[in-house]
Amino acid sequence: MLKTKTGSDLLLLLTAIIWGFAFVAQRAGMEYTGPFTFNACRFLLGALILIPLVIKQKPKNFTKFYLHQSIKGGIVAGILLFCGASLQQIGIIYTTAGNAGFITGFYVVLVPLFGIFFRHKTTLNVWVGAILALVGMYYLSVTNIDGFVISKGDLLVFSGAFVWAFHVLVIGKYAPIANVIIIAVIQFFVCGLLSLVFAVYAEPFAIEGIIDAGIPILYGGVLSVALAFTIQVVVQKHAHPSLAAIILSSEALFAALGGWLILNESLTTRGFLGCLLMLIGMIAAQLNIKLKRQKI
Repeated sequence: MLKTKTGSDLLLLLTAIIWGFAFVAQRAGMEYTGPFTFNACRFLLGALILIPLVIKQKPKNFTKFYLHQSIKGGIVAGILLFCGASLQQIGIIYTTAGNAGFITGFYVVLVPLFGIFFRHKTTLNVWVGAILALVGMYYLSVTNIDGFVISKGDLLVFSGAFVWAFHVLVIGKYAPIANVIIIAVIQFFVCGLLSLVFAVYAEPFAIEGIIDAGIPILYGGVLSVALAFTIQVVVQKHAHPSLAAIILSSEALFAALGGWLILNESLTTRGFLGCLLMLIGMIAAQLNIKLKRQKI
């Protein structure tokens, strides 16, 4: 399936669907556990599932330098993953799954903008995309036009989008010189362990709550963390990076769809306009890069 462009695109679309509906699972899980407890369970579960893939790695993937970079990249990425996932998980308590999905997707625009600090070139379309996405977020998140009040949950998720952007840049830095599967397992363990520490000290840690949230946790750990991440890593070795980013940004649409179908969340005309502007902004920030590279 990976040998065809259509097959790769379909797998990326599957990843976007899984991640989009993961916002529904995350919101549903909050009815039984705290945000840190939920994250601890799903990320540790995802890490454990990926361990067999690490064991199957060829010996050449465990040279001293290669292993050192993999561990270093995994730890840094894990700390960022913990910060981003925590802000997102806490924020989703106070907002809808659809809002969280679209606002999180703003990282697609932030990545090339932050890339300036890494001496990456930023084109005009990125600035246009960023402006459109910001305007869209205003329409989606501002609940009181006269008082300019932004939802607490939306603000937390928006802060998390900045962390996700740096997380993408860190992965991009270490992936070429390390083993992405090892990085994945380490970052999931780091994120899970940090979440567990905060859960023990900041939340009522109850086994009953974890059992009740079993289905959302299984979805988050097995599908969203382990399966979707693995698909993304494997497929992006064959797919064009800009096109991949465009397809993956559609997770915002599936987050809104899942919230509507499963959680009975509604979307106002103003909110719909905000979602549309954010989606156009995300695509605009990536599309021109694709067209430019095709001319080379």
